[in-house]
Amino acid sequence: MEIQLKKWSLKDKQELMDICNHVDKSYIADGLPEPYTENDAKMWLKMVEKQDGKAGIFRAITVDGQYVGNISVICQENVCKKDGEIGYILVTKEWSKGIATKAVSLICKEAFEQLDIVRISGIVYSPNIASIRVLEKNGFILEGIVKKGIFKDNMYYDKCMFGLLKN
Repeated sequence: MEIQLKKWSLKDKQELMDICNHVDKSYIADGLPEPYTENDAKMWLKMVEKQDGKAGIFRAITVDGQYVGNISVICQENVCKKDGEIGYILVTKEWSKGIATKAVSLICKEAFEQLDIVRISGIVYSPNIASIRVLEKNGFILEGIVKKGIFKDNMYYDKCMFGLLKN
């Protein structure tokens, strides 16, 4: 199984739509359109084309050449500008295969090399044990828990704050 990160291009609209329409949205922030349309993909891919390598690193996750997920590290702003926030999604059928763990490793290396950041932060809903393990396996440290810091689908979740320093 060959896990790679691939730069997104405008021709990847269908692949992005397929990913975004086949992920479990239980533990991701609101804002991902449902359904995810061609216009949504086109708009996001145009933003990525302008911002990649400047305001963040945006990559497709591929396994043996097949698109299975999306991952990014986005630079924060103002006084937090030396911090990048990681986010990732993986189509449900590819869970529990080590794909997300490898993708996080690859993007953190790339983000620290290309972006002017000294840390990467990750925010995880407390019941999302799989995502917590992905970050921990990559050296992220739990820095704090914000009680009832997330409200989604009429439920409160504790927000787990993770960090990884450059060195």
